[in-house]
Amino acid sequence: MTLKTYKPYTKSTRGTIILDRSGLWKGKPVKSLTSGINGSYGRNNLGRITSRHRSAGHKKKYRFVDFKRNKFDMPATVIRFEYDPYRTANIMLVEYEDKTQSYLIAPQDIKIGTKIHSGRKKDIEIGNCMPLIDIPPATVVHNVEMRPGNGGVLARSAGTSVQIMSHDQDYTALKLASGEVRRVQSLCKATIGAVSNPDQK
Repeated sequence: MTLKTYKPYTKSTRGTIILDRSGLWKGKPVKSLTSGINGSYGRNNLGRITSRHRSAGHKKKYRFVDFKRNKFDMPATVIRFEYDPYRTANIMLVEYEDKTQSYLIAPQDIKIGTKIHSGRKKDIEIGNCMPLIDIPPATVVHNVEMRPGNGGVLARSAGTSVQIMSHDQDYTALKLASGEVRRVQSLCKATIGAVSNPDQK
């Protein structure tokens, strides 16, 4: 995703840089994969304002993103890329062989029409999900689980990634973006590649 700069026609456009989202889907999201969120907006249980100047903001829908990738040995095809107002990374709509659809965090350099897989002993290709024990050291991954089967929690923000350092018996050493080295169980799943939208600020 490229950056879009503005000429200083006015004081407000001087130095303005935004993301060019022309390559993203311009239609509505999949209705079955979205939901509205009821917020408090500064009100308490009686409806009275307890925190002033809090409003609902722009109207938006929450997209249900699949962080668990539990459809093993069933290839999925990337249909399109979409903007998600609740996260910095872009998301992608995928369709499995059984015609079910799901939203996933879009990694960098993945194309529409790409086949992605989830399971044991898969190819080391961008978008594939597998346990850490099956991924060689020095590989860059994202959406890493902390406990097997609980869903990915590490490296889900735009442009982030985790590097696999080494495998030691039942644990794998991971180098986080902060420089911290953390050990997690080798049966935890991760997705190959770094998260999309690295120019997000």
